[in-house]
Amino acid sequence: MVLPTDFFRRPVANVAAALLGAVLLVEGVGGAIVECEAYDRDDPASHSVRGQTPRNATMFGPVGRAYVYRSYGLHWCLNIVCGLAPGGAVLVRALEPLHGLETMRQRRGTTLTAALCRGPGCVCQALAITGALDGHRLDAPPFLLTPGETAAPVLAGPRVGISRGRDTPWRFSLAGSRYVSRGPARSPVTHRPAEGPPDSGSA
Repeated sequence: MVLPTDFFRRPVANVAAALLGAVLLVEGVGGAIVECEAYDRDDPASHSVRGQTPRNATMFGPVGRAYVYRSYGLHWCLNIVCGLAPGGAVLVRALEPLHGLETMRQRRGTTLTAALCRGPGCVCQALAITGALDGHRLDAPPFLLTPGETAAPVLAGPRVGISRGRDTPWRFSLAGSRYVSRGPARSPVTHRPAEGPPDSGSA
């Protein structure tokens, strides 16, 4: 079962927290999302804050699509377009590798399972995600994004690698996961948003 479109039509922070545990695959290779960051149109750290450009056009399109961009000209980053208004997305920061581990090891050049998908650039390298997949639907090949099952508490804290909006606690991760990237301390989220129709609240 793939995640329904309405799953992504909610406040970006709600979507980010609810994505934890979901399984992301590209041509059968991937794993469970254990860390992600939320960005919306009013966020000074978002690519969309100054409006639509050729680079960020996917953020202003339908929800449930992949927004893929190259960070600092070095590595690709995968985002999932979402939100109640155009311009929102969730950056996939880390996965727990579950499927196609040998393929991921070859692509990443490491045998350390915990390091295969720790960090957004590593995720894209391990899953062979490039700009060619920008704008693709997450519910159609080569992608597959399905609900996951986890009882682990959700942690929230400051986002990393940005110069603006650093204090916004929109970096979400699963407590106790050894696949989460390093960063500032995070605090437990008392209420984990459930899957379902859009709402007007925030995480």
